[in-house]
Amino acid sequence: MVENVIIMGAAGRDFHNFNVYFRDNKRYNVIAFTATQIPNIENRSYPPNLAGSLYPDGIPIHPETDLVFLIKKYKVDLVSFSYSDILHSEVMHKGSMVNAAGADFVMIAAPYTMLKSSKKVISVSAVRTGCGKSQVSREVYRILTKMGKKAIIVRHPMPYGDLERNAVQRFSSFADFDTYNCTIEEREEFEPVVEMGAVIYAGIDYEKILREAEKEADIIIWDGGNNDTPFFHPDLNIVLFDPHRPGHEISYHPGETNMLMADIAVINKVDSADPENIRAVQNTIETRNPNAVILHADSVITAQDPGRIRDKRVLVVEDGPTLTHGGMRFGAGIIAAQRFGAAVIVDPAPWLLGTFKELFKTYPDIGPLLPAAGYSKQQISDMEQIINKVDCDLVILGTTSDLTRIISINKPAIRIRYEYMDHGVPTLEMEISRHMNQW
Repeated sequence: MVENVIIMGAAGRDFHNFNVYFRDNKRYNVIAFTATQIPNIENRSYPPNLAGSLYPDGIPIHPETDLVFLIKKYKVDLVSFSYSDILHSEVMHKGSMVNAAGADFVMIAAPYTMLKSSKKVISVSAVRTGCGKSQVSREVYRILTKMGKKAIIVRHPMPYGDLERNAVQRFSSFADFDTYNCTIEEREEFEPVVEMGAVIYAGIDYEKILREAEKEADIIIWDGGNNDTPFFHPDLNIVLFDPHRPGHEISYHPGETNMLMADIAVINKVDSADPENIRAVQNTIETRNPNAVILHADSVITAQDPGRIRDKRVLVVEDGPTLTHGGMRFGAGIIAAQRFGAAVIVDPAPWLLGTFKELFKTYPDIGPLLPAAGYSKQQISDMEQIINKVDCDLVILGTTSDLTRIISINKPAIRIRYEYMDHGVPTLEMEISRHMNQW
């Protein structure tokens, strides 16, 4: 008997779950995707060329607010929850809503959706977004390169543009960002990798992406998104923890799953975290996953000519997702402003306009800083106007991408960078070497 299905997602895990679990499976009839978290990803279709022969017209994508209506209208049997970085309690609130509407509520187990590679895979995941996955992925790349290995990084999907055109994306130069019409969030992840001379893949169809990456690589590095589980079966699973948010490792989905699957648990940002919070996170790991090797790491913040910050009235622009659904109240930019002696951190609230007014209504606890949200041309334009209107002496760009490549800023600006550094032993290189010796 064919079951009618809706996949709840946010333009990433949902498409992957469809591709590897539901596509070409005649047991299921996928009625629709729903979308949330990210603006402008609903009211379009998953295209026929990606959806497969069972869906010649593609699959519609609706806002998550339509979910109950869709369940009842199409007599849906099954709703598959397929996105990340959400409180356990919120997941079950949604499950209760689905059950009350008459459908089963499921979360597909991570191993069912992990593709097997012909090459060794090192995955880098986290218990929350904003833990520092990408800086660790870059450090893993450096370590493997030092060992003489050819490594290719594959990034979790961020399919905000033309889904069919972006099924397989390969980035090796800055021109590629324009080719694929990348959003600011995509540039945040891709630019630092390309700057270090590496190749990074992303897209939508991760079976095809994996097979292309295997042609170039000795080892695949999976760079996860949010706190999602890996799309590839890892031979070594590295999971990041954030002591600025103790307790989140057991209260967010699917971050707790990542914790329980970790081979190496990296407690990052110990250079800026409260020692009691570090101990609390370490105790949780030791209790819940005693087989994991625990490493401590610093997220080292640097600035060109940091003396320019001292005594200045600064506007801080931070990584967008970390501040929005990531729930952080600060990032590297705020830490740099405080560490290097800014006189005042200027609140952008009086100058908000357009899409950013709605963003701050959705996330009212963002605080006195500006998220680098740029999911559309309009949002990028709004951000540029806000930055240029704010009454400040200096703009601190706490983003991994260089926003000055995308927008024009009418006042002095300084970029903040942050990179991985071991905090004691064992080091990340020691642990990677130890695991590789066992392969």
